[in-house]
Amino acid sequence: MTSFIIYIIILIPFLIFSIVLSKGKGAWLIAGFNTMSDSEKAKYNRVALCKFMSKVIYGICLSILLWALSDLLKLTWLYILGMVLFVAILLFTIIYANTGDRFKK
Repeated sequence: MTSFIIYIIILIPFLIFSIVLSKGKGAWLIAGFNTMSDSEKAKYNRVALCKFMSKVIYGICLSILLWALSDLLKLTWLYILGMVLFVAILLFTIIYANTGDRFKK
């Protein structure tokens, strides 16, 4: 039960962050983007980048929720499913975001 609460505590900031990003705001919180110069930032579509990252973080929230439910219901397969989903989302994000100029204006 203790780890269930910890998972939920971890889930809440991710959920808040994804809601902010889904509105097209908070690009300054995205690692890598916030360290760019203003001239580099101007080359990117901030709203599209924020919306994409919000979808990624919603997926991560789902993974964390599956981990929490796994602990609560004592179902190992839910944890494994959450972990597979988590790794798949990360791999997809790294490949999708870094190939092509998807978020450039």
